[in-house]
Amino acid sequence: MTRFIHDRFAKDYLAEMLSPIGTVNIGRDVTSEVREIDVYFTPTTVTPEYVETLGILGKMANATAIFEPFRNPVSVSEVNSCLSKLWDVRGELERQARRQNTRCEEASMPKLWIFTPTASKMLLEGFNATPDNDNWMPGIYFLGEYLHAAIVVIHSLPETPQTLWLRILGRGGVQQRAIAQLSSLALDDPMRINALELLYRLQSNLVADSKQELDTEERGLIMAIAPLFQEQLQLAKQQGIEQGIEQGRQLSQQQLEAAQQQGIEQGIEQGIEQGIEQGRQAQQRLILENFLQERFGELTPEIAVFISPLSTISVAEFTRLLLEISVVTVDELGRQQVVRLLTEKSAKL
Repeated sequence: MTRFIHDRFAKDYLAEMLSPIGTVNIGRDVTSEVREIDVYFTPTTVTPEYVETLGILGKMANATAIFEPFRNPVSVSEVNSCLSKLWDVRGELERQARRQNTRCEEASMPKLWIFTPTASKMLLEGFNATPDNDNWMPGIYFLGEYLHAAIVVIHSLPETPQTLWLRILGRGGVQQRAIAQLSSLALDDPMRINALELLYRLQSNLVADSKQELDTEERGLIMAIAPLFQEQLQLAKQQGIEQGIEQGRQLSQQQLEAAQQQGIEQGIEQGIEQGIEQGRQAQQRLILENFLQERFGELTPEIAVFISPLSTISVAEFTRLLLEISVVTVDELGRQQVVRLLTEKSAKL
């Protein structure tokens, strides 16, 4: 089921976003029974600039926290299960403090944050979950003070930069618009790059694990990711241009006294062209290798041999190649189909 793919993405995504400012434990065991906490976070590094960039997620990460993201609207039993895990952990920490004869400070105890795309009025009222408009934005509902928990309704959050990193965990149009807003960030922004890497992996897993045709929402998600993929290729091209200009300048400087003006200009032009091509090929080679490994695991020699040659094809041809590979089944038959596809593409070079 694609729900498990999205669950894995949510855990990896939160871990990636929070790891620069603390310790992230995915799947922490709860001792009372065989259960796991999705994401257990403990802040360690004081980085105000990064916390501010995370927006509302950074505000939640100012203290020890349990994050429980849900792909589908959370149910009453699921909220109860999350609360049970919270109290198991808090009880464990209190017992540990007593054994060590130390005081268990409330500030060091975890707070529970439940992320859900939507939540019914009945569910919120049933848990007496109310907004705190003086300190938090709309869409965040706090349970009773001594429950130390909140339900974050992602689709009710205002669509502002402060909520961007949370809205990526939403669904449908909310998630797709958040992904589109990543394009407003610098192409070399580390947070953008990390988020895109996880989104590419999500896209690959959705295609690879789907036993039937993807639904409209899943197809929309894949289409939302595609333009950002093209932007990354453009970044590689720009880096190639800059590298080429520098190479051309160096070449020209070395031959300045002996070369005439025509030779200098030719050297710069050749350096630019070489740099563009080298940057594009290197980026396409890395993307193709990672894409094939994500789908088929360790690459066999019969597949790996095609990676370098096919990294030289045009951007349009390269995009079509990835789309053709993405619809192949992830099994031995699919592997054979990919080998034939790569062979055919290479033969046309």
